[in-house]
Amino acid sequence: MFTDLPLDQLRAFSSRVEDPTDFDDFWAATVDEADDAWRPPTLTRVEDGTLRAIEVFDVTMSGYAGQPVRGWLRMPAGSTEPLPAVVQYVGYGGGRGRPIENLALAASGFVHLQMDTRGQGSSWSAGATPDDAPPSGPQISGVMTRGIESRESYYYRRLVTDAVMAVRSAASLDLVDASRIGVAGGSQGGALALAATALNREFVAAAAVRVPFLSDIARAITLTDSDPYHEVARYLATHRERVGSVTAVLAYFDSVNFARRAVAPARFSVALMDAITPPSTVFAAYNAYAGPKEITEWAFNGHEAGGPDDDEAEIAFLQAALHHA
Repeated sequence: MFTDLPLDQLRAFSSRVEDPTDFDDFWAATVDEADDAWRPPTLTRVEDGTLRAIEVFDVTMSGYAGQPVRGWLRMPAGSTEPLPAVVQYVGYGGGRGRPIENLALAASGFVHLQMDTRGQGSSWSAGATPDDAPPSGPQISGVMTRGIESRESYYYRRLVTDAVMAVRSAASLDLVDASRIGVAGGSQGGALALAATALNREFVAAAAVRVPFLSDIARAITLTDSDPYHEVARYLATHRERVGSVTAVLAYFDSVNFARRAVAPARFSVALMDAITPPSTVFAAYNAYAGPKEITEWAFNGHEAGGPDDDEAEIAFLQAALHHA
């Protein structure tokens, strides 16, 4: 069933999320720290004899505070000139998966860098990157409340920084045309794509954002009983005294605030029967987005959104935006 406001109200929806006064300073300092610790990525060719038209490399790159983050780099076999690149981020619970998965972007002519997701990668696709962080306070199972006592310790500070640095690692590669880098992702991956676009304005030339997570979080946790948002609601049901402090922390990681700072051309998609990322929260990010934008509305879909139709439309959008026919 439809899970949110009528469509005309969704299209006009404006989030009440407010920017923390030091939002930009907080993220500038966090990214500067990662920049200072940055090391060039290392690539090891995957030799399994299975793929013939696509080359795959096992990548280790610098993330938050210089910590190693794994990934796959896929590209058309035999390429000799720098190609446009797409950095892709994974949905909640997933990791980078297997080398033979997710071949469409490389098959479409891009260098495809798929970033692993620290501390996840066991729910539906495999991961290989630990969340190398000091112990924090109590949490609900999952990562939504890990380190939520402060903006400095919160899990998504580390993951967002990984996403930002993955773009910078892609731009450093000789096989990538650094003037033609896009980002893409769905759900959690869509949230990371928005953050990477906002914090990498000098590098990101296009963003494909599918049913983005972490948008208007304070609203989302009151609209759905589905995880991951419901992890926060369950946490606050026990830690009743922390509602104000948790809401204040989450504002530093809200996709709406990143969307207000993102200017690259963007394609969004939203599903009106989505109970995981409620449609009004997706429109909150879309309507706040500062750059050129378009959105596709899927009336009878849930969190899967347009599925292969979104895949096809996103590739066409990225090809056009990155001047790659």
